[in-house]
Amino acid sequence: MPRNPDSGDPVVFHGMWTRCTAMKRVFRLVERAARSEAAVLLRGETGTGKELAAIALHRLSPRASGPFRAINCAALPATLLESELFGHVRGAFTGAVRDHPGVFRSASGGTLFLDEVAEMPLDLQAKLLRVLETRTVVPVGGRDPIRVDVRIVSATHTGLRAAVAAGRFRADLMYRLRVVPIFLPALRERPGDVALLTDRFIEELNARGGRRVRRVSPHARRLLDRYPWPGNVRELRNALEYAYVMGDGETLRPDDLPPEVAVGTPETEEIHAEPAPPGQLGASPSSEADLVRDALRRAQGSRGLAARLLGISRVTLWRRMRALGLS
Repeated sequence: MPRNPDSGDPVVFHGMWTRCTAMKRVFRLVERAARSEAAVLLRGETGTGKELAAIALHRLSPRASGPFRAINCAALPATLLESELFGHVRGAFTGAVRDHPGVFRSASGGTLFLDEVAEMPLDLQAKLLRVLETRTVVPVGGRDPIRVDVRIVSATHTGLRAAVAAGRFRADLMYRLRVVPIFLPALRERPGDVALLTDRFIEELNARGGRRVRRVSPHARRLLDRYPWPGNVRELRNALEYAYVMGDGETLRPDDLPPEVAVGTPETEEIHAEPAPPGQLGASPSSEADLVRDALRRAQGSRGLAARLLGISRVTLWRRMRALGLS
C-alpha cells in the first residue's frame, strides 16, 4: 500500500482496487485485524468484496501457510450444511458411504470463512457456538469430539443486531463472531471507483482475446457513473463482460451496455423503494405468496430488487418462492 493511503491515487490490495478513502480505511483495518486471532465480521452488500477481504485477512495473518476454506451458509439446506460444517461418519445417513471431515477440520491450522452467516438456522447456530467454545467438533453420527484449530471470519449483508432483535440469530453467537466488525462500502458510495474499475475490467477482458476495447465513449461513461449498482463490483464486472460480448469495435458504446444500465430500469428508479413492513413474510402461505408476487411485479421480475423490497436476502427469496411453488 502507498505511504499516503488517503491520497487520490489508486490502491491495489489483494485483488481489490480503489481510489476511495473509505475503502482504503477498510484495507488498513484488514491489515490490523489480520495480526490477531480475533473473530472478524465483514458487513456489506452483495458484491462488495467480502470474500476478497476474508482472503486478505488470511494471507496477512500468521496462519497464511495454513488452509483457507469458505462455505456459504445460505446455499445449503440445514441437514447438508451441518455435514459440510462439522463432517459426518460413514453410515450417518443415507448416502454417507465414507467419512467426511467437514470444513472445520479441513481448515484446521488456517482460516474458515462463513459467508452469509446470518442465514444459518437457529439449531445450527447453537452447535456452532458449542464448537467455538470448546474448539472441538462432533461429526454427524459420531460420538467423540475432535479438536480443531481455526480462525473464524464471517460475512453478512444484513445487520446481526437486527437479526438478534427479530429472533433469527443468537445474541451469544453474535458476540463471538462480531469481535472486530468491518464494514465494506457499496460501490455507489465510492467516488471515482466506477471509472477505475471499468478500466481495470476492460484490461482483463482484452487480455482474454477476441474483441479489443481501447476506449469507453463519454456517454457510456456517464451511464456507468449514474447507475446505482445494487450488485456492486460484481454487477459492474458482469455488465462490462456483457458489453464486451454484445458490442463490437474498439469503442465501448451505450448500446453495448445491459438495458438496465443503458436505459434505466426499476433497479435504477426504485433502489430506495420502501421495503415490505417487517413480519409480513411468514404469515399464511396465500398472503405470503401475494406479497412475493407483488414485490416481483414492482421489480419487473428482478429477484434482487424484489428481495430488497421485501427486506430479505436474494437466497431467502429463492427459498420462499420454492416453498410457495412460485417460479
